[in-house]
Amino acid sequence: MIKNLEKILIFKRKNFLSLSLIMFLLMPGTQLQAQLLNTQPSEEEQASEEDKFPDDPLDRRTPRSSIAGFISAVAEKDYEIAGAYFKDGEPNSASQEHAELAQKLEIMLNQYGQIMPYSWLSSETSGRTDDNLPNYLDKVGVIHLSGESFDVLLEKVQDPNGGPLWLISDQTVEFIQEFSELDETGLIINRFLPDYLENNEWGGVPIGQWLVMIVLIVLAYTLAWFTITLILYLIPLVWKRARTEPTNGILRAFALPLKLYLAVWLFVVGTQELGLSIILRQQISGITVVVGLIAFLILLWKLSEFIGGFTQRRMSSRGNISGVSVVLFLKRAAKMVIVVFGIIAALGAFGVDVTTGLAALGIGGLALALGAQKTIENFVGSVTLITDQPIRVGDFCKVGNTVGTIEKIGMRSTRIRTLNRTLVTIPNGAFSSSEIENYAHRDKFLFNPTIGLRYETSPDQIRYLLVEVRAILYAHPMITSETARVRFTTLGADSLSLEVFTYVKVLTFDDYLEVKEDLLLRIMDVVGESGTGFAFPSQTIYFGRDSGLSQEKTKSAEEKVRYWKEKGELQIPRFDPEHIKEIEDKIPYPPEGSAEQKSKGTGTIPGL
Repeated sequence: MIKNLEKILIFKRKNFLSLSLIMFLLMPGTQLQAQLLNTQPSEEEQASEEDKFPDDPLDRRTPRSSIAGFISAVAEKDYEIAGAYFKDGEPNSASQEHAELAQKLEIMLNQYGQIMPYSWLSSETSGRTDDNLPNYLDKVGVIHLSGESFDVLLEKVQDPNGGPLWLISDQTVEFIQEFSELDETGLIINRFLPDYLENNEWGGVPIGQWLVMIVLIVLAYTLAWFTITLILYLIPLVWKRARTEPTNGILRAFALPLKLYLAVWLFVVGTQELGLSIILRQQISGITVVVGLIAFLILLWKLSEFIGGFTQRRMSSRGNISGVSVVLFLKRAAKMVIVVFGIIAALGAFGVDVTTGLAALGIGGLALALGAQKTIENFVGSVTLITDQPIRVGDFCKVGNTVGTIEKIGMRSTRIRTLNRTLVTIPNGAFSSSEIENYAHRDKFLFNPTIGLRYETSPDQIRYLLVEVRAILYAHPMITSETARVRFTTLGADSLSLEVFTYVKVLTFDDYLEVKEDLLLRIMDVVGESGTGFAFPSQTIYFGRDSGLSQEKTKSAEEKVRYWKEKGELQIPRFDPEHIKEIEDKIPYPPEGSAEQKSKGTGTIPGL
């Protein structure tokens, strides 16, 4: 037992040094990956597990650490320790049977299988709970053999102390035993590698395979570059729209990411077809994930660059300077989001648990949002003004109680030059939520004066004015005759009111003032010709002998009321419905002498 423990400790020390050197030479960033493979989920969880169970000498408490330990043991050619990662194996080493199973599994993975990248494997003692498998099983890889696919499964069991151990399951063992006659002579790579490159190993992998991997990287990218370049060259030849913007810009944005994606795919497929060691493939699996992630981030970056530049050019050509500012801000914000997302995703690809960091980032973002609430509100308001465009620079408008011309729409505020030539600055948050009346977009101007006449004006004088003012509106070339009307509307406290309502067919305020001036002068002429005048607030005192009330008319009215009472025909407080029917439509309308009555020849009210 003591010898086995010493052997394990020596194995772990050698394994750590060799793997660290390999990953450092392969790529600087992968050293971080090797250091993070055995990272515990969190310090609190680690302390909790240590309190419950003692450490497992082979670190088989989680699926990720168990597979990492198995791969490390295979890289050291220590199949006795590798066999301890099988179910029913010895706690710290394995029997000859399990050692042979470990060797056969390595051969199968070299020729026909693959293991998931370490970052995809669970680092929790409970394993994954979202993979549609029982809670005691975790899928860690797959083997394609004889036209079928077989999952490499880990099964959670308990050690003598009651702690969890993730070991290669019985199903996987049965599959290995079924195809037990496989050997490494069938590997394509072993057919052309010289013996000295095959026999000399580095990190548990023949040096020849390292060289083949480097050559394969170069070939994969070269082939991907040539393929994507040719496709992007042929597309404009067969699709005319691809020669113009924005289609051409979008295609160019996809060029480099597609090359990287295709190169990664060709490289992964090539390593599997050639039969590169699972040890080597597992060490670089995290790198392929990161390269794929980088390709995706490059795509987002290039698309944001193109869309931002294209939109800037369009807005500049239209003279929308404020819109250019908003686009620049949005483009920078998008790039910041891409960088933050890339960092978080890269850490996740290297196996770092980013849940705590995301929670802290969310809390910090919430605090920042609360502190910058007004700033965000103003920015959203500026985006609304740019996209919805209720106003533009140069428009004459009314915002709340402020009337003036828009001089500038900025990222935070909008400036208005008032009629008094003062400059009013309104935050965009308040501006976008205010009632905005834009005078620049109206197609007509309302002409709606009220003419107040003296009370001495006779009814016939009013009839004269109604006819003549209407004639002015119908005859004027700048007036819409369809909507023109003039009506006697009010018996006011000090005047008789005529309302004029029509629209002036001009677009600018200066033109409207010209037409309004002309109309008012013509109305003044007509009022003067009628013999009456305009009323103004006043009191008129008449000195003269009061003739009193007419006794004759008073007696006549009293007798008529008395008659109504005697006959029961007094229509107060409301009219008798039968009486209403008798007098209904008896008043001639239009009035007598009207040209309209002459043409209609009826005494009924139109529309009734």
